[in-house]
Amino acid sequence: MEAMQDRDVGNLMSASISSRDLSAAPRVLVVDGSKVVRQLISRVLQKELPQAEVVDCGTGADAHKLLQSGVFDFITISLRLPDMDGLELARYVRESAPQIYVPIVVVSGDVDDRLHRRALGEHVTDYFDKSLGFQALAEFIRGYVRPESAAEGVVLYVEDSRVVALATRRMLEKIGLTVRHVVSVEDALALLETERAQGVVGADLVLTDVSLKGELTGGDLLQRIRTEFGYGKGKLPVLVMTGDENPDNQAALIRAGANDLVEKPVEERLLVTKLLFQLRVAQHLRARESAGVP
Repeated sequence: MEAMQDRDVGNLMSASISSRDLSAAPRVLVVDGSKVVRQLISRVLQKELPQAEVVDCGTGADAHKLLQSGVFDFITISLRLPDMDGLELARYVRESAPQIYVPIVVVSGDVDDRLHRRALGEHVTDYFDKSLGFQALAEFIRGYVRPESAAEGVVLYVEDSRVVALATRRMLEKIGLTVRHVVSVEDALALLETERAQGVVGADLVLTDVSLKGELTGGDLLQRIRTEFGYGKGKLPVLVMTGDENPDNQAALIRAGANDLVEKPVEERLLVTKLLFQLRVAQHLRARESAGVP
């Protein structure tokens, strides 16, 4: 058991998203059938990431040519392209070295249906809902190509493996996050209830494994946060770690209100990027709410 835990930690701490040196100017490929959307994305990226080289194209065939001519550090793909499904292009990227580890993010306004069915496929690194706006997209991409060295926020972390919890806690604390670690859902609910009685949420984000000691699972925690406590995705984001590759079970977690899933074994850079993005989105939504912006 201890050997398995050590192996999990080794996997957890590995990061193989991209083999290219990101101290160089990052190259971003934007693939979308709409010229207007490509221009909007490129304009925002050039403003927010002036050091980045942004290349865009409108078809899968054009993307093939660009991918053969050079290496990219980040690729955004629309689900619907004029000549192919965006997921076909993602599969091509994965099968074409040296692009195999590049982050591929689906940027779409109709991602929800496939997301809920967990039908985005194994070739996609992440997804982005276009309705959040292109400014949020720039922040999202920055998290991948220019990871933050410092962050603020309180993470309620639910994990019953001492070894894995120690590694993850160090990972989060080294970038400035405050980690409140508990070993069971029961302990997490008690903490949230105590904080609610004092008029506060108690955390900026919940990070939980699915399988935990005790009678309750991470899925139960998610359900109670969304229903019993009434905390929406913006008020208290929940990031769920799962080793279950069954798309139906993953879909159930998304439908229950998970902001996102991280499959195990966890890559450090991917976990931190997803977590920081959810924190930024939640802060953005709370700021809009405080300002009375719908």
